[in-house]
Formats: sequence, C-alpha cells, structure tokens
Amino acid sequence: MFALALALAAAAPACAQPAPLAEEPLLQVARLPDVWPKSFVVVHDINFNSILDGRLAVVDTASPNQPLKGLVRDSQMGGALFSRQRGEILTAETFYSRLTRGERTDAVTIWDMKTLQPKGEIVLPGGKRQQSVIYPHLFQFTNHQKWALLANFTPAQSVSVIDIDARKVINEIDLPGCSQIYPTGERGFSSLCADGSIFSVVLDAQGKAASSATIRNVQEIDHQAYFSTPAYIGGTAWFVSQRGLVQGFDLSGPVAKVVPGAFSLGTAPGADPEWRPSGYQVINADTAGRLYVLMTPHGKEGSHKDGGTAVWVVDPVRKARVAIIPLKGPTMGIGLTEEDVPHLVGAQVDGTINVYDTQSGAFVRSLGATVAFNPFLVYTVR
Repeated sequence: MFALALALAAAAPACAQPAPLAEEPLLQVARLPDVWPKSFVVVHDINFNSILDGRLAVVDTASPNQPLKGLVRDSQMGGALFSRQRGEILTAETFYSRLTRGERTDAVTIWDMKTLQPKGEIVLPGGKRQQSVIYPHLFQFTNHQKWALLANFTPAQSVSVIDIDARKVINEIDLPGCSQIYPTGERGFSSLCADGSIFSVVLDAQGKAASSATIRNVQEIDHQAYFSTPAYIGGTAWFVSQRGLVQGFDLSGPVAKVVPGAFSLGTAPGADPEWRPSGYQVINADTAGRLYVLMTPHGKEGSHKDGGTAVWVVDPVRKARVAIIPLKGPTMGIGLTEEDVPHLVGAQVDGTINVYDTQSGAFVRSLGATVAFNPFLVYTVR
C-alpha cells in the first residue's frame, strides 16, 4: 500500500501555484498645489483621545471621496497660523522630554504649505505658552505677517512678540486681567479684559509698547459676555454675546473703536426655551459682508459650549437675520470656504464634517468623520 501511494503521488501533476503579487510602490509623497484651491479649509483637531497629539487637517470640501489632503502635527493644545503670503503654516506647541512629563519645551514650528514638512523652529523661553482649549486668538500675526503674537499664562498673562524671519522672541508685553489677541492697526493688538473694557497696544519697530489705550464698559460681563472668537469684515471684528447681542469693533486704526449700534439677533419659532449662540467657533463672515452665527434652540445659562443645530445668516448693516441654515447635527465650529460662492463648513460634535450651500441653505455633502477625531475650529486660509 505504501509503494502504491508513492507511485500515485509521483504520477499526480504538481498543484498550480498563483503568480506572485507585483511589488507595490511604498512611501509615495505628493505635494500640495503651490496655491491651495479656494475649496480648501483647515480643520483643527484637539484630539481629546490623545490631547498631546493635536493636529491640523488640510481638507478639500469639494472632494466627497478623498477630502483629507494632509496633516500637520500641532502638539499639546497648540495654536495655528496660516499665510498664503509667506507660504507657511505656523504652529505654537509644547513638548515634554518624557512625552507626558519631564523638561518642558515651547516652540513655534514653521511648516511649508506645499510639502507640509517643517522648515524651521523658534524655541520659546520660560515654558509659559498658554495651554487651553484651542482658540485662534491666542496666536496671531501683526506687522504685515513679519511678527507673530503669542499668549502666555503663568498664571500672569502676557504676549510674546516673535520675529518670524529672525527666529526669535523680541519682546514681551504684560497683559494683566486681559486675554486674547486681536490684531489692531499696522502693528499692534487689542484684548478684552475681565472688567468689561478693551485694551489696545501700539508696538514700535523693536516690538516694544509705544502707547496704549483703554475703552471701558464695552461689554456686560455678567449678562452679555462675548464669545472670544469674532468674525472679520474688513477691519471690523464682529463679536456675539452668549445671549445673542452683536457688537462690532473697528480695529483698522491703532486703537480699537466701538462700532455704534449693537443689535440683538432676536428669536425664531421652535425654541425650547430660547435661541442662543453656542459652540467653540460660533461666528464667521463671508466676503459679501454677511455674518453666520451658530445657534441652539435650547439656550440657557451654561449652554454656550453645547454646540448649535442651525446657523443664522445676519446682515450687520440692516441688523437683520436674512436666512437660517439647518444643520445635520450638533455642531461645534463653523467656517467658510474662499470660493466665489462660499460654502459653509460645520464641524459636528461627533467628528463629522458637513458642507452646506450658503445661498440656498441646502446640505451639499458629508465628508464623514474620518478627517478629525475632535474638530473644534475650521480655518479659512488667506
């Protein structure tokens, strides 16, 4: 029997083996266009699951199949700036030598917008960069994008003036009782203060405070506190309060000026108990001069960070709501594309990024929840 089995095995044809797979190319690296399309936005992901590993997602809102075009790391509740003029992305970051402990290093990293690769670094002294839930006005340009202004918190508050090309901090401005950075005039900034005032600083050619001014009683802290992220139309920054008051500040000159005629957003049917602004990035503006405000119908004390379910489109000249855009789900931040007819981009609580038509208010497409884990801010790149 054994001999017969051997004979049969020898007579049987060999089993055919599949041809080997072709070699796959690895490490393919693509460059982004020299000029980003106007449909591109950047989504800031605080990444709560691993908060020391924040990121910036470059997203094409016109692409339903492959919206994610690249990632830039922005470590530990970082800040971000974007400049078409410089062709650069700047991130303000914090690192520890043992990842979550050890020696602390604060730095501004400079990234190339085409390759998304780092091209320079400015190490910041003192370990004082303000770390908080991401807000865009903790890190801003001034002096025609030659300098960056960075908020510090130790818990004393101050602003570092950074010469980007010289790769160094050139001065530090004390900012007691005030917070956030709103570029003002050619070379300076303003901040909102805890006593309800707004404080403006003019910087000289060396980055030192040449003069300052305070306008008192520009907000009622206990009743109409402003969200800290405004919308810009030209040189005017439009703020909205937690109860729906809209107030403009002219920041085109060396000192902030109150735009006369603050107005209320009013109400609409379907509220329970009332409509109020809500989210982390609650107001934005298009090039036609319209404001977009993220609203919740369940407004009450403490609801200002819940997220909104509709966007109210407002004409600040007429002081009137002109449209309502319903959203697919609770949304934390809203942005607008740079297209001739801009699209509204909403970052939902569940991570989904949705795109809406600003003219009709219709839902256009969903980019899914694969772009970012915890998207809070949507940046328009200018």
